[in-house]
Amino acid sequence: MSVTREAVETALRQYTDPHLNQDPVSAGCVRAIDIQGERVSVQLELGYAAGLFRSGWAQMLAMAIENLEGVSRADVQVDCVIRSHKAQDQVPALGNVKNIIAVASGKGGVGKSTTAANLALALAREGARVGVLDADIYGPSQGIMFGIAEGTRPQIRDGKAFIPLEAHGVQVMSMAFLADDKTPMVWRGPMVSGALLQLITQTAWNDLDYLVVDMPPGTGDIQLTLAQKVPVTGAVIVTTPQDLALLDAKKGVEMFRKVNIPVLGVVENMAIHICSNCGHAEHLFGEGGARSWRRSTTSICWRRCRCRWRSAARPMPATRR
Repeated sequence: MSVTREAVETALRQYTDPHLNQDPVSAGCVRAIDIQGERVSVQLELGYAAGLFRSGWAQMLAMAIENLEGVSRADVQVDCVIRSHKAQDQVPALGNVKNIIAVASGKGGVGKSTTAANLALALAREGARVGVLDADIYGPSQGIMFGIAEGTRPQIRDGKAFIPLEAHGVQVMSMAFLADDKTPMVWRGPMVSGALLQLITQTAWNDLDYLVVDMPPGTGDIQLTLAQKVPVTGAVIVTTPQDLALLDAKKGVEMFRKVNIPVLGVVENMAIHICSNCGHAEHLFGEGGARSWRRSTTSICWRRCRCRWRSAARPMPATRR
């Protein structure tokens, strides 16, 4: 019995991409199916970073095809070609950057900068080319997050563009690399907005798949400048379980919706503390508020993070629960 393309596609439909929530055929990931007698070769293309996922998925799909009658061997190749997504058509694209993700919060102290650093590291671990822009002009912290020594300065290319520093496989640019750490930025809104645009447009990013922008807290000048001048792909909102933090997080979500930037998800940080001695889980900052908001906001992806502490120079992806 000869093997048909329809039979191979049926075998591929048995498995669902956990990130797209679709099988590879329905998701349009199949680029080629080659049938040579009893040997079948399949080429898939994923539009996102999946370095840790694709090899295991390829093996599962190959086994499913080899279970078909008449197939002696199946080879499945999964490639990752990260595509560019832009929410604002009227904003020109940023050279050498495919996607820009803004990590924001309604108020300070919720772990936004840590979340931004860990998001960048997680994407880089999956094989993506990632950069981090510290847009918190008044209180930059990404240099510390990535363990970059105090006083380190970026090189300048042709007197026009900053070459971002690199740490843990991530390109990093921050106002902290350009100013004295002990000198406060006593600037008004227009100066801060201008500095942000300079950091974004005058940094020689090296072919990034994702640029993670660590935003300052609130919904002020910098947020509006980013929305109006920069082609942002989407935003991630960080909050904690306290009612005040949730109230400000809702304002942040509404702000991005008003400027037509999709909210990719909300991270409830510091949701649970796990004791390192006994394993007891405790809700240090309360619970329940985010859960009720989640029930009424079904269009937004939610993640809850439990607290696990590590040196600031060694960021660690938050444990999802």
